[in-house]
Amino acid sequence: MKIHIPNSAFIGNIDPFLRGIIMSEPEELEITANESWISVHPVVLSMIAALGLPVKPENIRCETLTAKSAHYLERMGLFKFLGINSGMQITEHESAGRFIPLAQIKTSDELSQFITDIIPLLHLTPPHVEAIRYVVSELVRNVLEHANSELGAIVSAQYHLKSNMIRIGIVDTGVGIKKTINQSHSALTHLAAIQLALTPGITGTTDKEGGTEFNAGAGLFFIKSIAKVNRDFFMIYSGNAMYKLLKSKTHKLYADPFKDKHSAGDEFPLWQGTAVGVDISLDATHEFATLLQQIRDVYAKTIRERKHNKYRKPKFI
Repeated sequence: MKIHIPNSAFIGNIDPFLRGIIMSEPEELEITANESWISVHPVVLSMIAALGLPVKPENIRCETLTAKSAHYLERMGLFKFLGINSGMQITEHESAGRFIPLAQIKTSDELSQFITDIIPLLHLTPPHVEAIRYVVSELVRNVLEHANSELGAIVSAQYHLKSNMIRIGIVDTGVGIKKTINQSHSALTHLAAIQLALTPGITGTTDKEGGTEFNAGAGLFFIKSIAKVNRDFFMIYSGNAMYKLLKSKTHKLYADPFKDKHSAGDEFPLWQGTAVGVDISLDATHEFATLLQQIRDVYAKTIRERKHNKYRKPKFI
């Protein structure tokens, strides 16, 4: 495998990074990077870590990094995660308020501990804590319950002081969305599976409208909606398909993710699993309880309409 870390790869411009990944020869990994500058979203680091974890350290080749900003990769724990030496000499600083280094979560207890740890590290104020806790919990829980990934979830996050924004990346190398969704629904392509996964009330565990008591098919829809209302980016990549929510001037929520302002494609390198990246602007974050109620209202209305259309009987005159 080959992966190049560009000078910039955030959700808004992540497409070239994804298209540049070479998945052949999975027992080896070659990492190259921009020579001048490196500034990337946590989902990029989580993806590199997920690809590299199954590879023996002696089969990972990483060129000497010359960019002044390359120390970011060291502080985020990428090289330690992969078991290789970057050769960089840096002075460690307190991570509070800046980033959450790469972490591997394989159990519910590890998820609970991770969430307990990250809140004080990010120095979040009470209005923002619940939003971050919800997003991380839902995304990691999806991995633990559906992905069937031996590696669990690979998680990282960063707080950007200048923009007052938290960026989160959660990645797995499990079965992928298409296989999960097709347990109860019919998705012929990876992009169609992503569309269903983002639709409220659709879950791979049942074909029942609105899901079940324990799996309502709401998590991804809620997270996309949080990003939509706050005019932030959100992306999900699985199989050969990627869906990206773009910033929009409207707060209107749609049940069909393809009605939102977005970009999507299904000609990307085949990713065995799922990668999710989301930005949360703390300046714009609405009161979480009010926001969730707004999203729940749309969710409930959508389920009622689908049930009505599904079970409506024809009337004969």
